[in-house]
This record gives sequence, structure tokens and C-alpha cells, in this order.
Amino acid sequence: MEVKRRAVKNLVTKLSSVSEQTRTEAICELRLISKNDPDSRPLIADAGAVPYLSESLYSSNKLSQENATATLHNLSISHKDLLMSTRGLLDALSHALRNPSSPSVAQCAAGTIFSLLTVESYRSIIGHKRDILFGLIDIIKNPNSHSRTVKDALKALFGIALYPMNRAHIVELGAVPPLFSLLCNDGRAGILEDVTAVIAQIAGCEESWEAFRKISGVGVLVDMLDSSTGSSNRTKENAISALLNLVQCGGEETVNSIRGIVLGAVDGINEVAENGTDKGRSKAMALLKILDVSSCTFQEEHMDYLSNHSL
Repeated sequence: MEVKRRAVKNLVTKLSSVSEQTRTEAICELRLISKNDPDSRPLIADAGAVPYLSESLYSSNKLSQENATATLHNLSISHKDLLMSTRGLLDALSHALRNPSSPSVAQCAAGTIFSLLTVESYRSIIGHKRDILFGLIDIIKNPNSHSRTVKDALKALFGIALYPMNRAHIVELGAVPPLFSLLCNDGRAGILEDVTAVIAQIAGCEESWEAFRKISGVGVLVDMLDSSTGSSNRTKENAISALLNLVQCGGEETVNSIRGIVLGAVDGINEVAENGTDKGRSKAMALLKILDVSSCTFQEEHMDYLSNHSL
């Protein structure tokens, strides 16, 4: 272990070299070590590598930026507090998101942000970084973004939206149209589930109703509940969660506005109410109750279930 510690310390020392080639070679070595030897990550962090890696995200050298973001991503798995306490790290990550030298840079930056968002107390901090939100939204807007990058960006947006006060920011910065564009036009594996999960979260704010209304978002969500679309069970449950959050936050006016549209999806909602997960069943029945929709398929046991599984 001591030999490994000295080797890591030597590499970290090289990160302050005046030679760009020396710095780049050291970063590449640190990336490989942090990837292949998880036990080395504390050694890299303790040796003071994070500030240098953060600074390298601004590098015009493609190799340096790629390997620095990948190393930070690896370190974020076990050293979230250290990364968050590093001055300027979030700004560096937002720069990498918006100015990536390659697709892997954007992917690793988004993945690092998502990793940090698994700590609840960091969600409000990250959510107030507008450049990070802009960067994540730009990724899902770009039709040329790689599938893995899009998925990591969606997961990061989902993590940010878990903090209720962030949802309005996401809506105000224009996330709703590209999210629904992905929902309608992107058939890549897993994307629909992740998109609807984000939509369900951001629907939980007052500002969402107007944004959804402008792009006929309710109609799109209702289509997801039609069996002919082939939507997965998770997608259907997310769509129901989005509709429920929308009417709960929008009040009676929203309920009256969408009741007629949602009536076309009663069969799909009933299917989830009967066969979905516990959470999905509960939300489906709550939505039908709010919309005052009755169905002969609603047996007494289902209503008992709802009373015993309040949201």
C-alpha cells in the first residue's frame, strides 16, 4: 500500500508541472488507476488531485479534459464530500458540459453531477447553478448527443428535480419542450422511461401547467397510456405520476382543463390501478379519484387499497 501511495503522490505532484505533456500523462495514468483499482481512489483524493483535475476541465487539450472528467467521475463514487467542497468544481463541471472536447467529456460530467445528486443536501446547491441546468438541457436538445450522454443528463435532471424548489427553475429554463420532443421522437432503449421520470418530477410545480399546455403535453402523456403505443409499464406509471402531479399542483382549473383529454386514457389508468406496482396502483387510483372518473372495473378492494396507501 505504501508503494502505491508514493506512486499516486508522484503522479499528483506532476499535475502542477509547467509541462503540458507531463500534466496530461499524469492525468491519463490517474484515470486508469482510479478505474481499475477502486482502492486507489482514497489515495488520489488524499494526495490533493481534485483541484488540479477540476482545473483541467478548462483545458483545450482533448486528452486532458477527457481523462480529467473521467477521473473525477470515478472519484465521485466514494468522495462526494471532497468534490463538493472543492472550490470551483461545479463551475468546472458546467464548463465541461457546455464546452466538451468530445462526447465522453459531456457524458462523464453529467455522470459526475448525477453521482453528487445522490446526496440529498446537494440537490438545492446544484439546482441553483443555472449553467449546469443549461448544459444538461442542451444535451437533451441536441439530436446528435450520444444515447449514454442523454441518459446521464436525464438522470442528473431527475436528481435535481427531486428537490421541489428546483422544478420551477428547470421549467423556466426551457426543459419542457425538448423533454417532450425526446418522448415523441426518440426510440432509443431506456430513453422513454428516463424522460417520463423527469417529466413526472417537474410536473410537480405550479409553473409546469402552462409549459405543458403550450405543447399539448397532456395529450402526449395520455398517448403513453394507450396499449397500442407499446409503452413499458414503467413509462405508463411515470405518465400517470406526471398527470397526478400536474392536477395536484394546478388545482381545479387544471383538473377541469384536462379531464376530457384524460377520459380517453381511462382504460390505461385502470390497467395500472389493477396490475401496476404498489406505488403505481396508488397513484393511478388517486388520479381517477381527483378526476372523478368512475369505472366498473374498480372493485371495493381497490378503493380499500387506496385508503390504506395514501400518497
